[in-house]
Amino acid sequence: MGVSSIISVMLLLVLINLGNNIKGIEAFHQVYEKLQSQSVESVNHLHRSAFHFQPPKHWINDPNGPLYYKGFYHLFYQYNTKGAVWGNIVWAHSVSKDLVNWEALEHAIYPSKWFDIKGTWSGSITLVPGKGPVILYTGINQNETQIQNYAIPEDPSDPYLRKWIKPDDNPVAVPDYTMNGSDFRDPTTAWFSKDGHWRTVVGSRRKHRGIGYIYRSKDFKHWVKAKHPIHSKESTGMWECPDFFPVSTTDFENGLDLDYAGPNAKHVLKVSLDMTRYEYYTLGKYYPNKDRYVPNGESPDGWDGLRFDYGNFYASKTFFDYKKNRRILWGWANESDTVEDDISKGWAGLQVIPRTVLLDSTNKKQLVFWPIEEIESLRSSYVRMNNKDIKMGQRLEVKGITPAQADVEVTFNVGSLEKAEPFDPSYTYKPLDLCRVKGSNVTGGVGPFGLITLATPDLEEYTPVFFRVFKDTSTNKPKVLMCSDARPSSLKQDRGPLKQDRMYKPPFAGFVDVDLTDGRISLRSLIDHSVVESFGALGKTVITSRVYPIKAVKENAHLYVFNNGTQTVNVESLDAWSMERPLQMNNGAT
Repeated sequence: MGVSSIISVMLLLVLINLGNNIKGIEAFHQVYEKLQSQSVESVNHLHRSAFHFQPPKHWINDPNGPLYYKGFYHLFYQYNTKGAVWGNIVWAHSVSKDLVNWEALEHAIYPSKWFDIKGTWSGSITLVPGKGPVILYTGINQNETQIQNYAIPEDPSDPYLRKWIKPDDNPVAVPDYTMNGSDFRDPTTAWFSKDGHWRTVVGSRRKHRGIGYIYRSKDFKHWVKAKHPIHSKESTGMWECPDFFPVSTTDFENGLDLDYAGPNAKHVLKVSLDMTRYEYYTLGKYYPNKDRYVPNGESPDGWDGLRFDYGNFYASKTFFDYKKNRRILWGWANESDTVEDDISKGWAGLQVIPRTVLLDSTNKKQLVFWPIEEIESLRSSYVRMNNKDIKMGQRLEVKGITPAQADVEVTFNVGSLEKAEPFDPSYTYKPLDLCRVKGSNVTGGVGPFGLITLATPDLEEYTPVFFRVFKDTSTNKPKVLMCSDARPSSLKQDRGPLKQDRMYKPPFAGFVDVDLTDGRISLRSLIDHSVVESFGALGKTVITSRVYPIKAVKENAHLYVFNNGTQTVNVESLDAWSMERPLQMNNGAT
C-alpha cells in the first residue's frame, strides 16, 4: 500500500507506456507534497505509546514482510525518512529476539533504480531454499506505473540481514494491457506447491471489482500470471495488502506454514479495502490445480465481511513463526488526529501488538486473535478484583496500577438474559449503527457493561469498551454487541470547520459470536496512552481505537469497570497490570 488516509487529493496519472502494453488509469493518491519533507524539530511525547512498536519520530505505515530468521524476528515497514506525513517512503528495518525489544538497522530498500525510482511500496518476504530470504515489493517507475520487483540480502549468512541488493533483472511482473497500471501492488508472501512452482498474489482492481492476481514461478525470478485471478469480488474496489494463508481445522494451538497442502485445513483470504480504509476476510477452500480460491459462503464476501479488527487497523500482514510454530499478525494503526497535530508532535502511526491467529475451535467459522505471550513480560504492578456485583449505574475504579499504560483482563457473568433487549433479525442492523445509537450511557437490559479507559474522574473524557446483549427474536438466542467508543475520548477542540481540521473520534463495533450458556464473557484491553486494543471473548472480536485525551493523560488517567444495564452484572475476576516500557525500542532509527 502506498498512501495514507489522512486527506484525499485526486491526481490524474499520465498515460503510461511501458513496452506499449501498460494502460494508464486514474487513481487517488493522498499526499501532502509541501509537508512530506518538513523536518521534525522536536518530538511531543504526550500521546506516544510506551510498549507499541514505533520509531523515534516521523511517519510509519504498513508492516512489510515479517520474518523469523537465524534467531531474529525481522520487521520491515513503510517509513518516511523526512517527516511526519506520508511520503519519501522506504523499507525501514528492525530486528528483535523477543518481539518486544527492537533494534533499528539501516533501511533495507529505498528508491534508487528505474524500476522503483518513484517509490518502494509494500510487499512481503519469503524464505527460499538455497537462496535465503527474498523480498517481493511494489516499485513505482518514472511513469507512475506499479510493478513488482525482488531484492536479496547481500550476505544471507548475516542474521541481521543488514544490506539488500536489487538486481538489475527487475522487474519480475508488470501489468499487461488488460490491467490497471496504477492499482497493481502488494505481493503476498509466496508459497511452494507440489507442481514445483512458487505462487504469490498481487492486489488490483478493474473498475470497482477487487482482484487478486496469482503469479507462478519456478526460480523466483520469472513470474507468469495465471489465466484467472485467484479470486475477485464486485463493488469492493482496490484490494491492497492481500494476505492468503491456511489454518488448521483440528489443531487449535499451532499455526500452519503457507506450503501446507494436507487435510483438515481452510484457507483465509484477507484484503485491505482502499475505498473504505478497513479490511475483511473470508474462509474457504483453495484449489491449487486451478489456482482458485472459493469462499465457503458462511460470511459475507464484501464490505460487511468478517474482520481481523473492527477498529483503527489496516494493511495487516501475517507470517509463520518457525520458532514457536505459530502464525502471527501485524497491523498498522494510523493516527486519528489532524495532519497539523502529527506535524506538531513529530510522529504518526504505530504497529499494534502482534497477535496469534487461529481458527475458532467452537464454530470453525471465524478466526480468533490474541496478543503474543511475550508482551506479558512487560507486566509489573498487579491488582485483582473478584466476585463484585455491579448494579445499574455503578462503576468501580481499578486502582494500584498505571491506567494509561496497562493490561486488563476481566470476566463478566451476566446471569439471566430475561432483560436482554429484543433484536429483530429482519432489520439490517449493523454493529456500528447500534453502537452509535446505544452508547455506553444508554441504559439497556443486559448491558452496556465493560471498561471505561483513559478517563477523568468526572468522565469529562473517557473511552468506554463495552458489551450489550440483545436477544434474537427468531431464535431466542443472545446477540452480543461489542463497542469501543472514542466519541467522548477528548475535549480537544477542532482546528477548523473542514474535515481535515477535525479530530476523528468514531465509535467502532462488531458482533461477538458467543452463546452465553454459562453467562460468561471476557474482555481484555491493552491501554497505551493513545491506543486501546480490546479483545472480546478471547479474541473472537477485536477493536483498536486511537484517542487523544487532554486531561486523562499519564498519571491523571483513571480506569473503571462499569454497568449501565438494569440487570446486575458480576465481575467474576479482573486482573490488571501496569505495563513497563521495553528496554529497547528502535534506538538509533533515522
